[in-house]
Amino acid sequence: MRLLYYLPTSYGGIADYAHEQANVLVDIGHDVTLLTTLEYPMGRGERYQILPQLQEIKAQKPFTHKVLKGLHYVNVTLANNRELEHVIQQQGFQKVLLGSYSEYLAPLWARGLRRLARQGVVFGAILHDPVRDFVVGPRWWHRWSIAQGYSFLREAFVHEAIALDTIRPMPQMHTTVIPHGVYHFPSATLSREAVRSHLKLPLDAKVMLAFGHLRLNKNLDLVIRAMASVPEIYLVVAGSESSSSQPLAPGYQALAQELGVGDRIRWQIRFIPDGEIADFFIASDLTVLTYRQTFCSASGVLNTAIQYQKPCLASGGEGWLPSVIRRYHLGLWITPDHVSAIADGLKQWLCEPPNPQWDLYQQENSWQRNAELTINAFNAQRI
Repeated sequence: MRLLYYLPTSYGGIADYAHEQANVLVDIGHDVTLLTTLEYPMGRGERYQILPQLQEIKAQKPFTHKVLKGLHYVNVTLANNRELEHVIQQQGFQKVLLGSYSEYLAPLWARGLRRLARQGVVFGAILHDPVRDFVVGPRWWHRWSIAQGYSFLREAFVHEAIALDTIRPMPQMHTTVIPHGVYHFPSATLSREAVRSHLKLPLDAKVMLAFGHLRLNKNLDLVIRAMASVPEIYLVVAGSESSSSQPLAPGYQALAQELGVGDRIRWQIRFIPDGEIADFFIASDLTVLTYRQTFCSASGVLNTAIQYQKPCLASGGEGWLPSVIRRYHLGLWITPDHVSAIADGLKQWLCEPPNPQWDLYQQENSWQRNAELTINAFNAQRI
């Protein structure tokens, strides 16, 4: 199969997912071309072809005005979708996989993809975030956008069985559950002791790791508050701000100082390159995934922690995350959005750590199985 993989995102969990999935698709005998941006990192052992012709959504220089930022997003989104149409037609692709589903501005760009679908092009999308509850603009526009975003898809791929809210009936669309494989990053360059020494962490301390983009829905403020009642716990925060217009780190740091826990937190507020990821995980004992109740998505951080066999303290809405944590005993699942639940979970972890089934998870959630199910869906004869 010749497959065009559309990825307008260069970094983060979705880009890492695309890299892993595309490599295995090639390994099982398919020709994969990744249509992505100029900023996409190369030299990671990719076995697929890279077509860096898209624009990056995130501007190189942050906009100081929301209107300018919004116009930039609109222009880039429409330009990237026009480029997707152009590449499909120019190179004759008949199978197209979107690295993630997005409804934003879909009424303005979905028509061309529907036309291609009527001409026989098969579109699929990975639904990393199947619950589309982030409303941009009027609600009628949000609902119309969701329906438009699904309107040209024949294949929808999810990580947990779910009844998708497509707003309107989508009789042409079929949903397939695929596993989420474990991410593979370079081995640690330093020992656990050396990383802890560099971060000025006690060698015998119990250390939590909050990894990845700083976002409000991760409840880091509640974790910091919970630390006040668990004095033996340290925390490493490693990741970049998710939005230049909403810097969160200064507020979190001020809160930590106010509560008297600042001396037990180490801040690495920056983009963490692949070569350093392992260092942070081997230096820690527990991964913090304390999402809000509204979070119903898969977690790339969990699938990174599994590589390094680090259990988690997790919360969120129902879906893939609680399902795999409970099934494979990957950590402790707590009530979301409560400081007391986080504190109680930490105390329970200190007294009765979980016994995760790391090997079983990796056996049953392989990239090989992910790729096979994806190809089977594209090859299926749909009525």
